[in-house]
This record gives sequence, C-alpha cells and structure tokens, in this order.
Amino acid sequence: MTEDLTKRRCLPCEGGATPLDNAQVQALLKKIDKRWTLRGDAIVADFKFDNYYQTTAFINAVVWIAHQQDHHPDISFGYKQASVRYSTHAINGLSENDFICAARIDALLD
Repeated sequence: MTEDLTKRRCLPCEGGATPLDNAQVQALLKKIDKRWTLRGDAIVADFKFDNYYQTTAFINAVVWIAHQQDHHPDISFGYKQASVRYSTHAINGLSENDFICAARIDALLD
C-alpha cells in the first residue's frame, strides 16, 4: 500500500507554499499504515517495542530517514515506546513530504 510513496523523495518546501487540503490529506492517509492519525495539523503514530534496544534502533532508523530526506519529525520515546509526529513547519500544515516519510517508516516495520 505504501509502495508508491516510498519510491518518492521529499522536495524542498518553502514558506508560502500551501498546505494540503483535507481531501488531499484523507487520500494520502489511505496510502500509509492506519497507525498514523491526523492530530490537528500533523500526522502522528505511536509505536510499541519489546525492549529499549529495539526502541532506540527504531529511533536511529527514523533519524536516518529524516536526514536522508531532509525532512524532520518531532520524536518522543521511552523504554518500550516511541511517538513520531510529522508536520511541515515551513507551511504550518501537512505536505506530501510528511506522508513520504511516514511511508518510509512503515516500510521499516513491514
């Protein structure tokens, strides 16, 4: 389901660009795992792991994706859980970049 988004690359997003409208957001939500939910102007997913090692390995992989795509989420994590939040800060809303990165994170867990 996420294949088409995982093959895309994030494009630079400058201030002044228009955030996705609700119809576009809803269409893109269908292309990523249902763990991602719309919360305000962001998509957020919560992840559970068996131990701290798995959690930190996942966080490091998410950081690698962020660096590779030059698109950075807000991340919080603890012993056996992590939360990843994407919103495009430059436009104060969602862009396709947020969904591309979410799909790449989903691919880590497939």
